[in-house]
Amino acid sequence: MSTEKINHDIHKILTQLPHRYPILLVDRILELEPRKNIKALKNVSINEPYFMGHFSNRPVMPGVLILEALAQTAALLTFAEEPHDPDNTVYLFAGIDNARFKRVVEPGDQLILNVTFERHMRGIWKFKALAEVAGAVAAEAGLICTVRHTDAHGQ
Repeated sequence: MSTEKINHDIHKILTQLPHRYPILLVDRILELEPRKNIKALKNVSINEPYFMGHFSNRPVMPGVLILEALAQTAALLTFAEEPHDPDNTVYLFAGIDNARFKRVVEPGDQLILNVTFERHMRGIWKFKALAEVAGAVAAEAGLICTVRHTDAHGQ
């Protein structure tokens, strides 16, 4: 299977993820190869609400939100392989391994989100994740995620 040179825009992403502004942190899928890897884009804008307090004199994207953007990208990779009903599916972090932050992410940056599938066993998905700005590593981590299906009552 070869890498699909796709350009899934925000409208397609909104059909796959339950997140909405201000917590939706993926703007576009640039490349996708199911069960292998995904490359996505997050445009970092000064208008995002967290910049008012982190930090007002020198705005920096919080590391936890960079990890969240990577997890949302991992969810998009998972859902490329495993069809789901977004109204009855919750995608959750189960763990984060070896998270490292190597470069600040500031307004005006384009955050490139690279996630590589490592394994899937008993409902647990493992990924290697890397966030870059202008070719420099901003953050990296191992992500462990799970998919939960809920009933009509959210159980």
